[in-house]
Amino acid sequence: MNVRKEATWFKSTYSGQEPSACIEIANLTTAVGVRDSKDETGPALLIPPAAWAEFVSGVRTGRLGRPIE
Repeated sequence: MNVRKEATWFKSTYSGQEPSACIEIANLTTAVGVRDSKDETGPALLIPPAAWAEFVSGVRTGRLGRPIE
């Protein structure tokens, strides 16, 4: 799958205008794409939707560290 052609990438609204230390996310048909915002042509992780939902839930509830405020 050529993720770059299929995907519409976006950064979190919590990210600043500076591109350092940011990731971009793409909601794909069968996965969630995650890539480094500084390297748009570089590799992307493809994560199953259920695993991504569990990760986001863990962050929001503080199970994986400090929740975002």
